[in-house]
Amino acid sequence: MMTSPSADISAGILFKVLADPLRRRIVDLLAQEQLCTCHLVEETGAGQTTVSNALRLLREAGVVDTEPCGRFTYYRLRPEVLHDLAGEVGRLAAAADAARTRKRPC
Repeated sequence: MMTSPSADISAGILFKVLADPLRRRIVDLLAQEQLCTCHLVEETGAGQTTVSNALRLLREAGVVDTEPCGRFTYYRLRPEVLHDLAGEVGRLAAAADAARTRKRPC
């Protein structure tokens, strides 16, 4: 399991959240800079409600944080969560490398 501050977020949830093309695009955009919903609507071409729903799921999964700024809310990625996911994938890859030479007898 993950052992950093975001250990309460499971890799399975993160994979599911990032599997959606719109949410993945939002994550890609937020990796470049903090953006508000209006920017994300403009960049993705998706409707405001669709983008807001995607952001809600990303917030609930712990992938993004929010920062109120007047009447707007800016979104930013939580890099520690992505580092944890990368660590999980790295551990799976290492296990898969080791498993190449092992076969369970029938």
